[in-house]
Amino acid sequence: MRALGELERELRTGTGPVPAAARRAVRTTFASCTGFFVFLYGFDRPVAATYALFGAVSLAGLARIPGTGRQRAAVMVRLLPVVCFLVTLGTFLAVRTWSAVLGMAVVGFCLAFSAAAGPRAAGAAPGLQLLYILPSFPPYLPHTLGERLGGTLAGLLLLIAAEAWILPDPRVPTYAERAAAAAAEAVRCAAALERPPYVVTAPVSDRARAAAESLRASRVPEAERPAGPGLRERALAHTGLAARTLLSRLRNLPGPAPGREPRRAGIDLLGAVRESVTGTAALLRDGDRPATDSAELLRLRARNARTPAELPESRRRQAALLEVADAAVALRTAAEIAVLGRRAHPDADAADRFWYLRHSTPRLWWHRLAAHTGPRSVHFQNAVRIALALAVARTVAGLDSLPHGFWAMLAVISLTRTTAVQTRSTVRSALIGTCLGALAAGTVLALAGGETILYAIALAPLMLFTFTVGPVRGVGWAQALFTLVVSLVFAQLSAVTWQLAEVRFLDVLIGSSIGIVCGLLAWPRGAHDELARAVAGLLRACADDVESTTAVVTAPGRSPVAPGDGEHRVRLTLVMAESAYAQYQSETQRPVGPGPDWQAAVLTGHHVLWGAGRVLGSADGTPLARGEAAGLQEYAARVAAGLRRAAEVSDAPYGTGKAGPAPGAGELLPGALTPPTEAAPPDAGLAYFATTAWLDSLTTDLRTMDTGRATARAPG
Repeated sequence: MRALGELERELRTGTGPVPAAARRAVRTTFASCTGFFVFLYGFDRPVAATYALFGAVSLAGLARIPGTGRQRAAVMVRLLPVVCFLVTLGTFLAVRTWSAVLGMAVVGFCLAFSAAAGPRAAGAAPGLQLLYILPSFPPYLPHTLGERLGGTLAGLLLLIAAEAWILPDPRVPTYAERAAAAAAEAVRCAAALERPPYVVTAPVSDRARAAAESLRASRVPEAERPAGPGLRERALAHTGLAARTLLSRLRNLPGPAPGREPRRAGIDLLGAVRESVTGTAALLRDGDRPATDSAELLRLRARNARTPAELPESRRRQAALLEVADAAVALRTAAEIAVLGRRAHPDADAADRFWYLRHSTPRLWWHRLAAHTGPRSVHFQNAVRIALALAVARTVAGLDSLPHGFWAMLAVISLTRTTAVQTRSTVRSALIGTCLGALAAGTVLALAGGETILYAIALAPLMLFTFTVGPVRGVGWAQALFTLVVSLVFAQLSAVTWQLAEVRFLDVLIGSSIGIVCGLLAWPRGAHDELARAVAGLLRACADDVESTTAVVTAPGRSPVAPGDGEHRVRLTLVMAESAYAQYQSETQRPVGPGPDWQAAVLTGHHVLWGAGRVLGSADGTPLARGEAAGLQEYAARVAAGLRRAAEVSDAPYGTGKAGPAPGAGELLPGALTPPTEAAPPDAGLAYFATTAWLDSLTTDLRTMDTGRATARAPG
């Protein structure tokens, strides 16, 4: 009894892969078997029974919608109209092979391309594909549309109820709660900087670093990542970036000049930062607008900007304090938009940084989809690959009258991967598993014959075992067990023989072969090449923006390049690089081992985008001295040259395969890339130090990229 109690507790509260798969298996089995048995044996409606079972299996077994059960249930409720449309469209387009093939290509592309909208849409796409594939095969029976829709909706409603109420998943911290925890650590850092010795101690710094790392996308569960195109998702992603930036600025804040106390204005500014961030943490944690706002912080930031310090060291600290204040204001504004939506009212200075607040939700969706419309987007490439494979599979099934041809298409959407290497490996395991499963299914069908009651009794336990073991043990086990499941299902729908298992293996073989061929023809290296190109484009855009921004600061009123255009280009290339990097992380790379530090390059884009706004805000129109302007321009030119060199290295040899020497340590740092801060003119203004601090951070990024590439190329 004690062992059973521990097993039940692990099933309900366990966070490992086996308990999570077991909970999902229970819900899937309940929904699919209930609908199947009620329609087949209660109402004698085999069509409705088929659609009830596959409706539940599609969005619970094939789809991978991230999140807890209730989060998935909410997504499924919103998908019900889409499901009805797909079943209706597939039913009527099945009248001719050519119309079915055309519909398959268009619908397959649209559903696969919807992954650009975020992880939930990407996870639901394979299940929606199956719900369109199922009715698009002969026989052409439009008069059964009512049964098809009724069965599908019944299966999905049962699944929604099961996801919401049966074995609910343990709750995980939301992204807003993670950001609130990071804001709380920023409060501790600011408090430490307000009192002697005016530095962040090692324990506080370590906690701040851990809080910042917890906001990385790779550390956040898929369901909690703010990756959608909507207003609140964009603002929540902005919140995480601002929190990480603020923690970094606080941890690395320069100390006061040796032998001198820090300026009272700086201490007051840190106090205002602490109060503002405390309110931000409460806003993210509780969802209500706190009593305090950022008015005092904005006032003290403006006062510090107007009152220059006496010593160069003090002005360097003053510029760093203004960066801290700017990050705190950005954090507060982003959090208000993320929590309050369009009820938030940021100050006028935030209009450009939070540009998405001015656009409607449809316009934001258009921005996201339009950015990925083209052959340089990994989402576009994946959509073309899957649409081509589905169209070919539907053509083969239609022209050859392939029995149970939808199994071939199911193999296409479940086994095709984003790289040819992964597809071959997956197909090899899947075919071995399908072969073994077909042998087992053929044996069962030959021995049991037409004893339908035996199939009905065995179906639920077998489904429970299949959906528990398959996701944990891999695609081979999943295909073997699913072959047994579908054999038992179709043995109850009509009289079958052991040859059904043979047909199943043939269909999977055909679908797998089509997937391999299409994977070889359409971008066989997946995100590998595209990430290299996207990062190279991002770094070149960053280099241009560094030069144009510095030109604005050093020559106010004579901007040779519109800063808005440079910012738009960096933002667009950053979106492409981030999507390619996200897919790259999910792919098996060849050769296996350490590679270029792509994440460091992507973070450089964020640093350029945010830093340029801070630097331009510090340029109050007061001309810099000739020596100051020349020093900044030279420093910016060298940083831009380093970024362009990093772009060249990204293109070759890692990305496009061009021949070239392996990058060694220091190659990304042209000349003596030494910050001019140490030799600052004694009367240098705040704009000089703000720009230098920004270029210093980009120099650090270049060193990080350089070290990562040298490590990746080191022998052994």
